[in-house]
Amino acid sequence: MEAEQGANESIRFEFQNYIDQLNADSEWWKAFKSQSFESYANAPMPGRSDENWRFANRKGLGLDAFDFGAKAVPANSESLIAQSDYTSAQSGKVVFADNHTLEFNQASQELQDKGVIWSSLQDALVKHSDLLKDYFMKQDIDLGSEKFAHLHSAFVANGALLYIPKGVEIEAPFCSYNWSSVENGASFPHMLVIAEEFSKVSIAEVHLSAGNHTGLSCGVTHLFAGVGAKMDYTLIQNFNEKTLGFQINSNIAGKDSEVKMNSVNIGCHHYRSETHGQIKGSGAHVDMRSLALVDADQEIDQRTLQTHSAPNTTSNLLFKNALTQDAKTIFSGLIRVDECAQQTDAYQTNRNLLLSNTAEANSLPGLEIEANDVKCSHGATTSEIQDDEIFYMLARGIPQEAAQELIVYGFFEEILDCIQDEKLAETAREIIREKFKA
Repeated sequence: MEAEQGANESIRFEFQNYIDQLNADSEWWKAFKSQSFESYANAPMPGRSDENWRFANRKGLGLDAFDFGAKAVPANSESLIAQSDYTSAQSGKVVFADNHTLEFNQASQELQDKGVIWSSLQDALVKHSDLLKDYFMKQDIDLGSEKFAHLHSAFVANGALLYIPKGVEIEAPFCSYNWSSVENGASFPHMLVIAEEFSKVSIAEVHLSAGNHTGLSCGVTHLFAGVGAKMDYTLIQNFNEKTLGFQINSNIAGKDSEVKMNSVNIGCHHYRSETHGQIKGSGAHVDMRSLALVDADQEIDQRTLQTHSAPNTTSNLLFKNALTQDAKTIFSGLIRVDECAQQTDAYQTNRNLLLSNTAEANSLPGLEIEANDVKCSHGATTSEIQDDEIFYMLARGIPQEAAQELIVYGFFEEILDCIQDEKLAETAREIIREKFKA
């Protein structure tokens, strides 16, 4: 406890330096951040009896080794910008490194004339302050990482805001790239997307490391889909394996809306991902898909919640993990159906593929149903590659190591095939191939 208090005081000192440098015109922002920091400082670290952290390794979650102070603009900015090119086309693009904006490509004038807002948080504080007040960090954090969500709120300095007005449909994705580039640096990626009635939009968010340094990433993505809106979101997380990562994702799906979320998780030494699908309008549908490829002593900790609070809604969750060496994954998912949510149709599946005898996959699927006219199911499987699969490939001259890779590629393709942008999907495949070569 004394060590934790000491760490909090060190971070408090850095927070005070940060808050003193904020623009005096943003008083509500400063007050919000100060309150968030106090909530962070007063919240306990995850404990042994905390069900939301069951099976998780809580060692190494201390933050005192990280530098929360302001960083200089990276000297290799042009290189980072050049590497931030994962999609076939784009409607807007932003590249961040250590909370600095390296490049910002505006939405077209045609989209701006229709009322589309594509902005960095720094600019939004000046130009769209009322919108931020209404939506910023307004979704509940209830899967165990409340302390780290408060830390994010206190220190987040930049991020992306996307607002799509009623009836506007956009095909090419809006892209946000977040680079970690300094030793012991702390970054706070943020994505806020608001899609009004009957709009359509896709988003790509990418998290990357420039080098092999130790770092902390504490990110939040919040999606709001209005009546009849269609939203497609893809996250590729490829930090180096010295990174401690937290990613808190949530969405609110309004009446007859459709939200699709895809995640590709490759990096981090310890990565905690929380995803809450909130199906609040009748006729709404939410898809939540994720893949993780983990090796060495990586730990990927995934917590999900599908909350149905309106009738005639559907959701489908599919999380796939492939583990080798001493890697560890945790999946804990819950489908919650409120009493009013009759005729809910919800599925939850976790599949794990073990590529070594020392890998560990933990699955905790669950249901909490208060309605009596629903169709809900959950399942989890953990298996090794079958000998006959390997034998089939060996008989055709394919080496055993290459055979394993091919099986993993096939295992993940069900997820990758759901990424709409072809270049983004192929980039994810290439990242997976590069990990096998490492």
